[in-house]
Amino acid sequence: MSTKKSSTQARLGFKTGEHIVYPSHGVGRITAIEEQEVAGFKLELFVISFEKDKMTLRVPVPKIATVGMRKLSDGPVVAKALETLKGRARVKRTMWSRRAQEYEAKINSGDLIAISEVVRDLYRSEAQPEQSYSERQLYEAALDRMARELSAVQNITETESVKLIEQNLQKGPKRGAAKAEEVEETEADVETDMEAEEAA
Repeated sequence: MSTKKSSTQARLGFKTGEHIVYPSHGVGRITAIEEQEVAGFKLELFVISFEKDKMTLRVPVPKIATVGMRKLSDGPVVAKALETLKGRARVKRTMWSRRAQEYEAKINSGDLIAISEVVRDLYRSEAQPEQSYSERQLYEAALDRMARELSAVQNITETESVKLIEQNLQKGPKRGAAKAEEVEETEADVETDMEAEEAA
């Protein structure tokens, strides 16, 4: 099996050196486009590096559409994701295991808006009750995905993008300046709000 670097460094609108979003791993960078010979067939591969995870993926060029790899979100999508953070948390009254699956599916969808919904729904201000371990894990996974994409799009550090996300979360209803007792909203309240919104 021989490998050689391809001379043309762009395929399907993706080029070497650019950041991309790979749904199940988040933001990575295309470091090369290689050509491999496997069982007599020539196969072109994107070499994608995920620095934070110290991981490298080799993805066959024809598989890009199937895996859902995409370019970084543009300005309007980023603005909509940040706006989503200021909305009211929507918590369904279903079992946690089912909600956790839905949150995980949104995180791995690679869709910035869906990820921002998870961040919004699982966020807890200091005045609110503590999260369970599994809620915290999912919140941090979503926050990390969103922060990495924001930092790549806006060319800021991940720490700065986490700050930006948290500032937007604090602008949400019944957060930030609200008193502790006002902040504690039960799932039943949230459900009632959702029903009212659907009826409106």
